[in-house]
Amino acid sequence: MNRDQDALATLIAKDEIRELALLYSRGVDRKDPALLRDLYTRDGVDIHGKFFQGSAEDYVRFLERSMPHMPYSGHHICNHLISVNGDEGEGEVYAIAYHLIPDGAGGYLEDLQTVRYVDRYRKEDGRWRFARRVVEFDMRRTIPAPHFDGRSPAPTEDASYTTLTSRLFARGARG
Repeated sequence: MNRDQDALATLIAKDEIRELALLYSRGVDRKDPALLRDLYTRDGVDIHGKFFQGSAEDYVRFLERSMPHMPYSGHHICNHLISVNGDEGEGEVYAIAYHLIPDGAGGYLEDLQTVRYVDRYRKEDGRWRFARRVVEFDMRRTIPAPHFDGRSPAPTEDASYTTLTSRLFARGARG
């Protein structure tokens, strides 16, 4: 490849990796474990601080157990710095994560976190995936959630599923 082709390949890889990070947020927030499983390499690892450390498959199972108890989560991507070297890469994603979680007394808490995902990426089966995802929790604030009635729409009834027709917005693995 010449220099321009290398630069173009790097730009394409970075765009695909940025989409990977956005799909992770979508998978968690729309409660789509099949999508999440598709975002990690077969030997992928996820380390979410003291909350979880292990294989990507076990992490998705951990999330599946949490999802029914979390009526809302929103993972909002901010800065994303990426380095690519062939079929491997690494990056740091700044994000704001907001959750409604049970308080243990019949109510809910607002859980606001500023996090950084420190990632290793690898191209596997023609797609960029997370090989290792480490979450650094920079700040966390948990306060009682006022005026939440405990109801939220089913993830599959979300307008992005009922209105958008591109495969990018479909539920499940990207396959």
